[in-house]
Amino acid sequence: MSSSLFQNPTFLQPLPPTSSAARRSYFPVRCGGPRSQRGPLVKGRVLSIEAIQAIQTLKRLHRTNPPDLSHALSPTLTRLIKSDLVAALRELIRQQNCTLAMRVFSTLRSEYGADLTHHAEMAKALGNCGMLEELDNLVVDLEHGGEIDCGDYKGLVNLIKAVVGAKRRESTVRVYGLMKKCGWGSVVVPDEYVVQVLVNGFKSFDEIELAKEVQDECNKAFANFSRAKLDKLKI
Repeated sequence: MSSSLFQNPTFLQPLPPTSSAARRSYFPVRCGGPRSQRGPLVKGRVLSIEAIQAIQTLKRLHRTNPPDLSHALSPTLTRLIKSDLVAALRELIRQQNCTLAMRVFSTLRSEYGADLTHHAEMAKALGNCGMLEELDNLVVDLEHGGEIDCGDYKGLVNLIKAVVGAKRRESTVRVYGLMKKCGWGSVVVPDEYVVQVLVNGFKSFDEIELAKEVQDECNKAFANFSRAKLDKLKI
């Protein structure tokens, strides 16, 4: 038997490495459970730890109702960055806690400035909560601020929808007056959807003359902007 082994030299040669031994396998590893399946963070929409703590502090102080409530709330809100203030505002609006939302909104407006979208969100929330006097005051404060961005069509139309939806005729007239004061129709090209919402709003208040005025101003503005565009092309 030993002679037969020596007669077959290939038997004594080492076996070549198999492909399975030479090849490394890689398997995807997924870490975390269902909580890790979150979407990307969106500024102003996801609550940070600071925003959560601020909301909890606001609610606690509001329950205890100390005599100097405004003074007690101020440090809690002013230390937040803008994105945290916006997130806290939207969370309180979602919870329909308009009283605290107004305090956050006031801080946002004084510390960083509130755009039309923020005003529209706050106005809609106040209307839904039946805080109509506060809604009117919000529009008055916006009017006293002197300027709005009429080119922010989305924010503008949402603000108009909020005041019209709350059936606030005077506030709707104030918004329209502020639009004209800030260059709507003369400097800023009117947006057709904004015009449609505003016209329908005035009609719902039986303000037919105002509705006609808005439509006429829009038509005049379109004609002027088109003429200016043609003159520029000729030059």
